Amino acid sequence: MTALFDAALLEEAAKKSALLWIAPAGHPARAVWHVWHDGAVHILTARDADGLEQYVPGLADAATADVTVRSKDKGGRLIACAAAVTVLTPDAEAWPAAAAALHAERLNAPDGEAQPERWARDCVIVRLDAPHTIAYGEALPPGPHRAAPVPTPAKTRGALPKNFSLGKRRLRGR
Repeated sequence: MTALFDAALLEEAAKKSALLWIAPAGHPARAVWHVWHDGAVHILTARDADGLEQYVPGLADAATADVTVRSKDKGGRLIACAAAVTVLTPDAEAWPAAAAALHAERLNAPDGEAQPERWARDCVIVRLDAPHTIAYGEALPPGPHRAAPVPTPAKTRGALPKNFSLGKRRLRGR
């Protein structure tokens, strides 16, 4: 009974959460967007850090990865588990359906409908199959679970221009 409850809890939490925290063995945890498809979490990751998609170093080479699902509204940890990693290649039978599910959820795609072809060249789709037992509630590790941000090539656009109209009172009728 608990295995069925755990599977249903993981499915519901993963469907509602926009991000998962993934930590492949020997690498720090990273926030990644995902899709729940065919009974498992599917993640798209670039083959190298210079790609257009999210990059999770070590995920495609790992046998397992630690997965943390957080609450969509409060941000607290809901579930933690170690999931088995399976890499889907473009010639795999499950790749077209997984790519279609990821394509439907991908926001702000730079190349629109052509992105599955780009993914086949430049990216890897990873399927994360969770075990039958997961940690939730009191079984979660104690503590804040904080970590320093990982280095990223992403840049901010710089300081915003000053808006001198803020703070001034408008006079009506003038």
